[in-house]
Amino acid sequence: MDPSPLPIAVVHGRFQPLHLGHMEYLLAGAGRCRTLIVGITNPDPWQVKAESADPGRGQAQANPCTYYERYLMIEAALSAAGLARDRLRIVPFPHSFPERLRYYVPSEAVHLLTIYDDWGETKLRRLRDLGFTVEVMWRREHKQISGAMVRGRILGNLPWQELVPSAVAAVIKQHGIDARIRG
Repeated sequence: MDPSPLPIAVVHGRFQPLHLGHMEYLLAGAGRCRTLIVGITNPDPWQVKAESADPGRGQAQANPCTYYERYLMIEAALSAAGLARDRLRIVPFPHSFPERLRYYVPSEAVHLLTIYDDWGETKLRRLRDLGFTVEVMWRREHKQISGAMVRGRILGNLPWQELVPSAVAAVIKQHGIDARIRG
């Protein structure tokens, strides 16, 4: 953990499903604060609007997991990684309706972002325009792993388990998410 950790920080994502790239982000965020809030975006189909910077994010096939299933993935993966449960909060994060975010996360929390593309830049502007304090943990040109990659491998009956934490693979199997993606 950072020698002078933030009291509370927010990271967010769709986690459709949670993969090892997400884990890098989540654990880096946890290393920066005493309490980590993980916001789950697109918590339900009624909390999603089209985003020109990321047009596929609202499509049904890009969102096969329920809020509850993603909650279980986050909780299981971070627990298996050793994050104490009393340091973790998991909340809906209706990013498509930014004016609502203040009802889900405390105003004093620092939002930690990673930026790979125009969508990341849009999120940065949006959060700052709302008055939130935002820190960019890193900017990169390419994601090594994406949810689309994991879903594509599942759909194609290709090996996918190595792209997700083992705790997440267990949630995917237990809840039939892999079958749902193929169906």
